[in-house]
Amino acid sequence: MLSDIVIKCYTEALDDSSDIVIPQDDYGLYAIDILDPSYPPHVGRIDQSMDGLKEKLETAYKASGGRKVNLISHSMGGLLVSCFMSLHSDVFAKYVNKWITIATPFQGAPGCINDSLLTGLQFVEGLEGCLFVSRWSMHQLLVECPSIYEMLPNPEFKWKKQPEIVVWRNDSENGQDLVKRETYGTSGCVDLFIEALKDNEIEYNKKTIPLPFNHDIYKWAATTRKMLNSVQLPAGIDFYNIYGTSLDTPFDVCYGSETDPINDPSEICHTLPEYSYVDGDGTVPAESAMVVNFGAWTCYLGVLE
Repeated sequence: MLSDIVIKCYTEALDDSSDIVIPQDDYGLYAIDILDPSYPPHVGRIDQSMDGLKEKLETAYKASGGRKVNLISHSMGGLLVSCFMSLHSDVFAKYVNKWITIATPFQGAPGCINDSLLTGLQFVEGLEGCLFVSRWSMHQLLVECPSIYEMLPNPEFKWKKQPEIVVWRNDSENGQDLVKRETYGTSGCVDLFIEALKDNEIEYNKKTIPLPFNHDIYKWAATTRKMLNSVQLPAGIDFYNIYGTSLDTPFDVCYGSETDPINDPSEICHTLPEYSYVDGDGTVPAESAMVVNFGAWTCYLGVLE
């Protein structure tokens, strides 16, 4: 039984007096992303991930006496398995008997991911939140996180309703002040990300580190998305897709209001969002997790909460 995906990473401390040590082997579990603005995280990431998974599959196959293995992936791991199938279909067919994936955002996670790029992520609310990484600090990490770009809503997918980002914004016309409601779809939201993050930066150790929207990661993630949209499951492999339902899951995101509009897009980064919700597991909409097109027999199992 091989669980989840094996990822290797590069890590560098910004503080010269501190060392960050990543274990080389911790039961097959590695950190997922490179969170250092000076290092291009997209370089070699897929190749290294795929090579690592190929080695693990071969090792498990040999250790089991030549029996095919059952592969289990979770969330982002399911997307990486899909990439592996696209790049190494023959290897996947040789070593894998069943693939079971859990809560995989095959079409993205619109509400949570769009907001993560714009305002960050708060794991714990209230006083307990002081013990965890702040929403602002998490935001700076996520702007450089490849997985976030890869889990943006799929613009090629036929959503029941296209996910949107809504911004209430001050404007003027013919010398009169107006409040406009602007909407950004799955493709147009990139323009908003660029505008909102153009002046994003952190100050550390008397150094200013710019953290704008990362075009390089986005282009690389778009290439990965094309791969995901065309992947096919090799014949003879059983596929089980387990996903969550019955929880309010963010879908559309709104910043500002008609009575309290945004003056400049950069203000969005310091604004708390308002969500509209759909059915899902609280992060991934059921519509995204349940819809795959591998051309193979599929077992769908909704996990009720």
